[in-house]
Amino acid sequence: MELQTLLLGVLSGCSVIVLCFVVRLVVVLQKGPECGHTTEILRLVGSLSESYRPRHYVIADTDKMSEDKIHSAESCRGDTLKNPQYTIHRIPRSREVRQSWSSSVVSTLSALLYSVPLAFQLRPDVVLCNGPGTCVPLCAAGLMLGILGLKRVVLVYVESICRVETLSLSGKILYHLADYFFVQWASLKDKYPKAIYMGRIV
Repeated sequence: MELQTLLLGVLSGCSVIVLCFVVRLVVVLQKGPECGHTTEILRLVGSLSESYRPRHYVIADTDKMSEDKIHSAESCRGDTLKNPQYTIHRIPRSREVRQSWSSSVVSTLSALLYSVPLAFQLRPDVVLCNGPGTCVPLCAAGLMLGILGLKRVVLVYVESICRVETLSLSGKILYHLADYFFVQWASLKDKYPKAIYMGRIV
């Protein structure tokens, strides 16, 4: 009788764990279409205090949707058209989805040529990025400011929530360069010990 009670308790506990996992999976999958690099970065920026201003967003020149999302998110922060606390800048996309590695070297160099003067003009205190290829040349430009002794730029990288087992290509590069490197899954923290794991942050 005691063995049956014990088995029933174990099965009940396992059932609850499986149910919680399934519910979590459904929630993540339902939010999938809303997610993306722009949505994630805007959630991160939305959690920052107003002392982080002006805010400078850098998007790829072929990105058609991010600008509208940025304007919408910033209008919710209370910025007025008369005194906006943000700007949007465009640089060439460093790598398109499924672009060959050889051609991406050329496009990344092109993006870097736009990023360096932009970084020298803006002189940011912090570069906050989350994975699109566009962030790599920007971070390189920020590092250049520090190497030349012009400005210490703090690089903060937050890996996308959809990266569960492996880092994105941007993450693999910036893991070695970022001052703070955040992952959102414990499995990544195990593989990349320098990473900071705080659970889901977007």
